[in-house]
Amino acid sequence: MLALLKALLGALLAAMKPRAGLVAENLALRQQLAVLHRATPRPRLRPIDREFWAILSQAWSRWADVLAIVKPATVIGWHRRGFARFWTMKSKHLGRPPISAELITLIERMAAENPLWSRRRIAGELAKLGHEVSKDTVAKYMPKRNGRPGRPQSTTWATFVRAHLAGTLAIDFLTVPTVSFNLLYVFFVLSLDRRHILHVNVTAHPHAAWSAQQMVEAVGFDAMLSRVIRDRDGIYGKVFDARVKHLGLEQFRIAPRSPWQRIRGALRGHITTRASGSRDRAR
Repeated sequence: MLALLKALLGALLAAMKPRAGLVAENLALRQQLAVLHRATPRPRLRPIDREFWAILSQAWSRWADVLAIVKPATVIGWHRRGFARFWTMKSKHLGRPPISAELITLIERMAAENPLWSRRRIAGELAKLGHEVSKDTVAKYMPKRNGRPGRPQSTTWATFVRAHLAGTLAIDFLTVPTVSFNLLYVFFVLSLDRRHILHVNVTAHPHAAWSAQQMVEAVGFDAMLSRVIRDRDGIYGKVFDARVKHLGLEQFRIAPRSPWQRIRGALRGHITTRASGSRDRAR
């Protein structure tokens, strides 16, 4: 009689559940049965089994109630490792591609044997030999003279930024991964002279018009601002350029494949955060 009452109660509860929940529960139970019926001395979970439970744990809130083959903490660990692998895959190496050790040795030798040659001259001679190397890369590997690198310090990007801090803005996008493996894009505007964030906003779908509106909200009627430093991201289109020009700002684009020239390279040290409000914040 007790078994019959349990069966009737289970059927009643099943009838009250949403259809999506029943489908998910049935799928979870069938997957566990498939694991237990494998022809091995001890059932072992395969990578596809771990992926199944990692996805199910994010799509169904009651997944832990029907889990029997492992502990819920184990599934959470699978999800964390999957998230780490996903972010590693999304991360890409930025910057100029490295040059070979033989080419570095050649640059050092040419600079040592021809002390009057400039970095442009050495880059030109390398081009004649079939090596396409920029003058900045040549300067990086030229021997130091009198304790100073081969490239004149007055021409460096850092020197330019320090000389034009007043009235200069720097803008950039950062990506923030979510627990569901989606990406949010954080756009922020920094004042290099004041060393604090003027504006920050978040969106899942950035575009040129949206970025231009953020510049309008950040700059406002501040007549002291005259230039902005940014990278060469394709998100800054003609709409963005036109709006920034209308604000009276001159744009300075960093060199190709030079991420170190962005905000993180231009601003070193403490930054006092003073962000304005956002109307498109992520929930």
